[in-house]
Amino acid sequence: MTAEDLTAHTHAERGRLAGVLSSLSEDQWAAPSLCAGWRIREVVAHITMPYRIGTATFLLGLARSRFNFNRYADRAARADAARLTDAELLESLRANTHHPWRPPGGGQLGALSHDVIHGLDITEPLRLPSCPPERIALVLRQTGSQPLGYFGVDLAGRQLIASDAGASIGEGIPTYLPAKEILLIATGRLPLPAPGPCDADQDGQAGAHRPDQPGHRDERRRDPSRPAQPHGTTDLQEPS
Repeated sequence: MTAEDLTAHTHAERGRLAGVLSSLSEDQWAAPSLCAGWRIREVVAHITMPYRIGTATFLLGLARSRFNFNRYADRAARADAARLTDAELLESLRANTHHPWRPPGGGQLGALSHDVIHGLDITEPLRLPSCPPERIALVLRQTGSQPLGYFGVDLAGRQLIASDAGASIGEGIPTYLPAKEILLIATGRLPLPAPGPCDADQDGQAGAHRPDQPGHRDERRRDPSRPAQPHGTTDLQEPS
């Protein structure tokens, strides 16, 4: 996967998300997101923050937050969501679909991961279509198990295999899930499903767990008790 391919996917995801947001009602903009304490409005404000501020403003805000990025991101998102209208937040995204921003140390993969993950923070609680499974699988393949440590997630001897795209993370008992659920689990937004009855996997071997079995929980609200980044920061780095 080339940097040009990652850039194309990033631009496409921003354009897709802008299309989703353009159809939201006022109530939907004010609905809770998967990020604890944030509405859809705060998530969009966070996604678009890099398009509105420069390095000096960012460093000043970070210093005022005692160099705690999550504290700074929370304050900035709430402030921007309070002063900008839904239409202005939407336009901030729509006008910057080709913006060259990349998170420090994250490269183009970090930019794509940021938009894909926060896109799920918006579409999942509203029960709206997510981005294509292959785009999510691209993030999973490129980052590997890196998000697990970043978000404090323990797969406990399980291998999560995408049932709708070519990607997997972890090692151990195979568990087949949609790619988006694997990414939500990896980033601490969805709990790992409890082990269910043994079933045949896609090769006819025993031991696989599927999402339609007892024990699979569909809880798309982030557990605020997790020791992960409190507002879903997703500045993942390029794999070395």
